[in-house]
Amino acid sequence: MGNLLLNENMKIYRRARTWVMIGLMIGGVLLGSFVEWYYDGRDASEATWQEQAASEKQRYLELLAEPELDAEDRTFFQDRISILDYRLAHDVRPEDGTMWEGILGSAELMVLITLFTVIVAGDSLAGEFSAGTIKLLLIRPASRLKILVSKYLSLIVFGLLLLAILFLVSVVANGLIYRFQAVNLPLLTVDAEGVVVEKSMMATLWQTYLLNGVSTILFVTMAFMISAAFRSSAMAIGISIFALFAGAAMLELLQAYEWSKYLLFANIDLTQYLGGRPYREGMTLPFSISVLVGYFLLFNLIAWQVFTRRDVAA
Repeated sequence: MGNLLLNENMKIYRRARTWVMIGLMIGGVLLGSFVEWYYDGRDASEATWQEQAASEKQRYLELLAEPELDAEDRTFFQDRISILDYRLAHDVRPEDGTMWEGILGSAELMVLITLFTVIVAGDSLAGEFSAGTIKLLLIRPASRLKILVSKYLSLIVFGLLLLAILFLVSVVANGLIYRFQAVNLPLLTVDAEGVVVEKSMMATLWQTYLLNGVSTILFVTMAFMISAAFRSSAMAIGISIFALFAGAAMLELLQAYEWSKYLLFANIDLTQYLGGRPYREGMTLPFSISVLVGYFLLFNLIAWQVFTRRDVAA
């Protein structure tokens, strides 16, 4: 099994596209961090952050006075006012203009990790079939199950590597740009009861990365399953990327239906529980984990059944 894992990792990292992906991600973090810092300097106001917070609170109060405001926007504005009041009362400055603004912004680039890993996963098995190299794998003494598992684990390791690179580059780059000022700044959030809560910025950042990593694993598993079932890299990559970007729009259309909470896309974003606002009322973190485990097992079962039973043409 160890030799199979080593072989699969070599296939990933000896290809130029892998290093292009890593380079693009690092470049995206560095460019985004520099642009954020540059515009922070240009847009710097002479007003103190307390004065800006008071002005922002007044603006939200004016918006709340509008009679046609819907319930979702009203809750959002009320939460923002609660956070601003807490900042002013406890002298907690906002993340704007600190290293954490850039780091939290870089966390949004996790979609690139999912995208890049899906591309590699979609080509993992289908590429072997199209190139004919699958026969060289199958004549080895290792079982098909071990071959399948080694390929899948190498994809997960690749995704985790990208995750670690994104985190380290983001923290180091933004820390150096802002000279590691406000490193102990807390993150303020509003829980389901409307109470402002102080959280560790670093701990919350890691939670965000790890929870988003779950969605990456599910999309990679989906692409891997399609690659095994249809032997088509284009289909595996295309369907998975379409699901990645179209899933949220589909959920908006189906949110009114009770059964929509069982959909993969309704549960795949576990960060919804960090803010205490799930997709539908009554959904909990254990519920979403259970649903995701079900999809995870289903995708892997299909991949295993298809790959171990399908004949390979001579």
